[in-house]
Amino acid sequence: MAKLLVGLGLVLVVAGLAWPWLSRLPLGRLPGDIVIEREHSRFYFPWVSCLVVSAVLSAVLWLFRR
Repeated sequence: MAKLLVGLGLVLVVAGLAWPWLSRLPLGRLPGDIVIEREHSRFYFPWVSCLVVSAVLSAVLWLFRR
């Protein structure tokens, strides 16, 4: 359990340090993402972005298991 928590912490630190570069990626603004804006509310669901992230993570994990 300790190794898992340390690994998760390191991943979060690396993601935090890389955030200026990661925020430039077009994830969340891809065609197919659902955005519904009303007068006083906004509903946002990044449908296509979720699919892209899932496919990339699946490919990376598949490569590491081989």
